[in-house]
Amino acid sequence: MAADDSLLALLAFGDGGYGRVFAGAFALTFGVAAASFGTGVLLGIAGALGKLSRHALLAWLARLYTTLVRALPELLCLLLAFYALAPAVEAALHRGGLVPDGFAFPPFLVAALSLGFIQGAYLTDIFRAALVNVPAGQIEAAHAYGMTPWQTFARIRLPAAARLALPGTGNVWLNATKDASFISVLGSFTDLLKASQLAAGATRHYVFFYLVTAALFLLLSIASTGLFAALERHANRGTRRATA
Repeated sequence: MAADDSLLALLAFGDGGYGRVFAGAFALTFGVAAASFGTGVLLGIAGALGKLSRHALLAWLARLYTTLVRALPELLCLLLAFYALAPAVEAALHRGGLVPDGFAFPPFLVAALSLGFIQGAYLTDIFRAALVNVPAGQIEAAHAYGMTPWQTFARIRLPAAARLALPGTGNVWLNATKDASFISVLGSFTDLLKASQLAAGATRHYVFFYLVTAALFLLLSIASTGLFAALERHANRGTRRATA
């Protein structure tokens, strides 16, 4: 019992405990996941509309986007963004006199955009499939009521597609929470994985702190799964009543 108490004391928020470190690391991990997921949603919408576009160039660019992301390891994309793309853009902005000396993009911003770029590729195909699978009868009924193409898209097609896309979108969010741990290799963040490494290295309680980290990720996953399940039930209520 004393040993258990001493281990739990390591999670205290006071002196000698790592509670404050883990709380901050959890907030950072969640923040990166949420920001990258939001970026991915925007890119996914743009990519889906691009794939469905009648303009050959837009459709080709959207296909190229998803093909590249699926072909490259996610960690490699993150490393390229941090150590190649971001410095190149910073240098170009500096040469153009658009930013002061010493300017650098915030690491949080680079992480959110690069991980969002990855998630956006998967959301592109999810949103495209959802838009394509909206029942044709609903579209025809909207046209029969005299709705314009934009009204049909905003009032009929988009809500129906959002409902169809919810399961896949929830899976991408779960991946976003796990992908956020990639930032631990960059050295600029103390996320959950990095916090567990630091605490375990200082105390030699490797199993304990890695289990704590696993438990926090599991709690986040359970809460996220419950949230998206509730959203799906809410979105499908009208459909079920209509079907019944």
